[in-house]
Amino acid sequence: MRQVFTGSSGRQIRKDNPVLALIGKIILYIVLISVSLFTLIPFVWMISSSLKLDREVFVYPIRWIPETFHWENYSLIWQKVPLLTYFKNTAFIAIVVTCLQTLTSSFAAYAFAKLQFKGRDVLFMAYIATIAVPWQAYMLPQFIMMRSMGLYDTLWAMVVLQAFSAFGVFLMRQFYQSIPTDLCEAARIDGLSEYGIWARIMLPLSKAAIATLVIFTFVGTWNDYMGPMIYLTRDINKTVQVGLRRFIQENSSDYHLIMAASLCSLLPVSIVFLTLQKYFIEGIATSGLKG
Repeated sequence: MRQVFTGSSGRQIRKDNPVLALIGKIILYIVLISVSLFTLIPFVWMISSSLKLDREVFVYPIRWIPETFHWENYSLIWQKVPLLTYFKNTAFIAIVVTCLQTLTSSFAAYAFAKLQFKGRDVLFMAYIATIAVPWQAYMLPQFIMMRSMGLYDTLWAMVVLQAFSAFGVFLMRQFYQSIPTDLCEAARIDGLSEYGIWARIMLPLSKAAIATLVIFTFVGTWNDYMGPMIYLTRDINKTVQVGLRRFIQENSSDYHLIMAASLCSLLPVSIVFLTLQKYFIEGIATSGLKG
């Protein structure tokens, strides 16, 4: 049954039947869950394959649950190649780069969003314009610079190259602009320095933006392949993605081991995302709101 209301203009405003609204919501949830399950099929197949023998991987019809779970696959992959070394190198680069990018991006974003100085907008636009420049355009000069600095074939080369991010500055600046400037002015009147305002006001209010930047930076650094392939030559310095490529070349027919190694490489990224997803979703939900 529909309830009818009369507005000030004399028109009738009808309120839909709550039963129909509930049915529509149920249908929507069914569709969304179905799409989500469909996108998860490759990951489920990868997990299933990592627990099988090689001859069982491509058996048709697909047997999603193995008859026998071969957990030893996960111990064999560490013996084939030095995956532990690759993981340590990648974790070092990803953690240090994520911390540096978060620090430098938030500092620069605060200056571009809340400080007034000559040429601020021009400098910001020039810095952001570097996002449009493809990496291949400055790859060779960058390589020469790293080699002249003595950082070639060291993990610090990857740290220095990725310590600053124009995208991170843009992301943080857009969020900082949604924070009322009156808060900063009041803090200045109370004698708080700019560093104090950044640390005690801006950062606590920017958890969603920081979580988003951390996720993007960590995932991008962890999955980087071209950079480590170019700058890191010794096996002791290689990262997970380059190591996986070597693992695939040496074990091209052992698909069960390849799936196990690939699954292990996904775990750190998944943990970071699941840990910060609350703030990430909050940032998306409030991205259109102004303070």
